Amino acid sequence: MITSMTGYGKASSSLEGFTIEAEVKSFNNRFLEISLRIPNSLQTKEFEIKELVRNKLKRGKIQLSITVKPGEGVNTIPVNEEKLEEALEAMKRVRKFIKSKEKIRIEHFLSFKDLFTPEQFEFDEEHFEVIKETLNTALDSLIVMRQTEGKNLHEDLNNRVNLIRDSVNFIEEEFSGTITQHFEKLRVRLKHILEDVTKYNDRLDTELAILADKADITEECVRLKSHLRFFTDTLKSGEEVGRKLNFICQEMHREANTIASKSINSDIIHASVSIREEIERIREQIQNIE
Repeated sequence: MITSMTGYGKASSSLEGFTIEAEVKSFNNRFLEISLRIPNSLQTKEFEIKELVRNKLKRGKIQLSITVKPGEGVNTIPVNEEKLEEALEAMKRVRKFIKSKEKIRIEHFLSFKDLFTPEQFEFDEEHFEVIKETLNTALDSLIVMRQTEGKNLHEDLNNRVNLIRDSVNFIEEEFSGTITQHFEKLRVRLKHILEDVTKYNDRLDTELAILADKADITEECVRLKSHLRFFTDTLKSGEEVGRKLNFICQEMHREANTIASKSINSDIIHASVSIREEIERIREQIQNIE
């Protein structure tokens, strides 16, 4: 099963009155690129956290955040009483110095940032095990979403491959029915142009044979069908197929271009244009495949 590179996962757990939340987002990227937003007390664990991601994901731009939120009953913004007393005394001295009779009010203290220090959670190794479990759960949720999206991509790509295969079959039928007629008409026109065509018969047959060979698209159709089979087999392989599928698309596009350049039939040219359009749509889709 193919896997999309786009996904989202989130998980949370409780730890000593705090709530640990892990959130993971992934986007298209040629390689695996991991960016972290984690508490300062987890900075020393950055490498281990990235290793957890690398063990589960192979490609994509990954944005991962771990947050710690106080639970119910935890004092989220505790007041530093010692600092508060210092601030009160300082304001009294200022009032006395400027000889002000203004009363000291609560809002006067709001500008003192040191008075309000949010409680920080310090992690130890036992706590980090809980963090890893939470992160793994979020990553598993992300992977499920990426697999679901991959399934939808798989179905869409198969439909487009079938459209291309139908166009190739049409081109083969159209080519086999028109190539002989085209060169027979060309022979007739040449006979009208040339006064004595009999003495040029051998040369004429040779030149027409060369033209027919140059206009022959049988090999291109065979190779294009082979690429289509390789494409569908690769989709079924369950491996990391994004780069391989992109290469196959390049080969298919090359064959479709050759068919268009060699063709002498407008319907075949139009069909080859449709093939190239579908290949471009496929290439856009596979940019999102891991």
